[in-house]
Amino acid sequence: MTLYKSDKLDGPYDTIVIGSGIGGLATAALLAKEGQKVLVLERHYVAGGFTHTFSRKGYEWDVGLHYIGEVHRKNSILRLLFDDITDGALQWSLMPDVYDKISFGPAGEESYEFVAGKKQFSEKLQNYFPDEREAIKKYISLVSEAAGNSKNFFGEKALSPAVGYLASPFLRSKFLEFSDQTTLQVLSKLTKNKKLIGVLTSQYGDYGLPPSQSSFAIHAMIAKHYFDGGNYPIGGSSQIAATIAPVIEKSGGKILVRADVREILVDGNKAVGVRLANGDEIKAKKVVSDAGVINTFGRLLPEKISSRFNLQKKLLKVHSSLAHICLYVGLRHSTADLKLGQANYWIYPDYDHDENIRRYLANPEGPLPVTYISFPSAKDPSWDKRFPGRSTIEVIGFVPYDWFKKWEDKPWMKRGEDYEAYKEKLSERLLEQLYRFVPQVKGKIDHYELSTPLSTRHFCNYQNGEIYGIDHTPERFRLRWLRPHTPIQNLFLTGQDIVSDGVTGALFGGVLTASAILRRNVVKDVLARTR
Repeated sequence: MTLYKSDKLDGPYDTIVIGSGIGGLATAALLAKEGQKVLVLERHYVAGGFTHTFSRKGYEWDVGLHYIGEVHRKNSILRLLFDDITDGALQWSLMPDVYDKISFGPAGEESYEFVAGKKQFSEKLQNYFPDEREAIKKYISLVSEAAGNSKNFFGEKALSPAVGYLASPFLRSKFLEFSDQTTLQVLSKLTKNKKLIGVLTSQYGDYGLPPSQSSFAIHAMIAKHYFDGGNYPIGGSSQIAATIAPVIEKSGGKILVRADVREILVDGNKAVGVRLANGDEIKAKKVVSDAGVINTFGRLLPEKISSRFNLQKKLLKVHSSLAHICLYVGLRHSTADLKLGQANYWIYPDYDHDENIRRYLANPEGPLPVTYISFPSAKDPSWDKRFPGRSTIEVIGFVPYDWFKKWEDKPWMKRGEDYEAYKEKLSERLLEQLYRFVPQVKGKIDHYELSTPLSTRHFCNYQNGEIYGIDHTPERFRLRWLRPHTPIQNLFLTGQDIVSDGVTGALFGGVLTASAILRRNVVKDVLARTR
């Protein structure tokens, strides 16, 4: 990973990738495995997208990856993909059996534990809700069935649009039976127990929409993903980009940072390269955008190209996902001294997630609709060697971007005293939640700072500060144009917008895009290289 300068270019390049999120890096690495010379251009000063970390005053925090499922199983597809694109250099640490703790009520009067293992998870839920045993068993079955049907649904996206259209009825129909329904619609057919529905959907923060708005498909994929527990990358989430980079470089490729792509160059109907903010033009045979579909179709393509293919009209059918605030906390005490566990906390004022959000939007001074607390220093076994006598915590909440819009045109770190005062007010609210549920840290905090949706906008270039790309509504999964191929020849999309949110969704987005470019199923190549 190198700072961009024009003299660092040594083309010609086979493919240019815009953005270094996991989708872009995975696409680049998989193409590099086939001998392609790939140039990854990242506008931020560090690569990795939402998997990067930042440091301040002797502490380090991840900004987006808090846990990930399935990678502890060495023969899982997800683990094999990570092993392939990192040449086995990325290592994982399995979290304890209890990986999520769920609390309801102002002081967390009622609490639940999510435990690893589908059978153990089911039995735990049945102990909490003994009158709902059959509903819980049916729920587990439906989640597994819906997630299982995602393979063919997303596999169709790697096909050319024409071939995919013909195969669509056979590959997409079963999945659409689930994705066409909201999470609440499905669960309401299983049970009338509002508390059980609240508990089952308590990880909705992992995909960003409450039960009445989210597609059951995204709920099922996320829920199943964690049935077997959570993991954390050893050395922190920045190790993902750090271990992928050598694979890209091995084939002559590069990752260049502070390389702000402003326009995709199109000749006729063919993408031929990119133009940077400084005016530099770089040519390649193919261009892949990991900048998100809204940025790609709405901002990076010339207006005449967008108009020719009605791309702006397509964008009217998608909506940005939610924005968030995150309080990064540093303590001059070890994780062991503070007795910090690895389990994440999900904290809610009430079991009705939709109503929690409605109340909060109507009265921002009311209870926070959700608070999420993560302990990265506790999850990483290498932490104490790297940062002895210190620990970190992250406290996250959701907020509308509109609350910050009046400061969006002001520069980073110079948004004024009123902005800083508002940040401090929000920080105090998150600290109240932290002290309520982790009381031993009160009076021991050495440093804290708050990121807002404007931080996400500034560093990740998401215009509304969104963290999950586009919303995962039932309508989203009906949009067949959310796929690697675009109407512009040699321009491809990758990342979470063409699959689903999060590191796993973005990674599989990279797999689909590499498959589309190479015109074959690269998963078979990965299996041949890793098994």
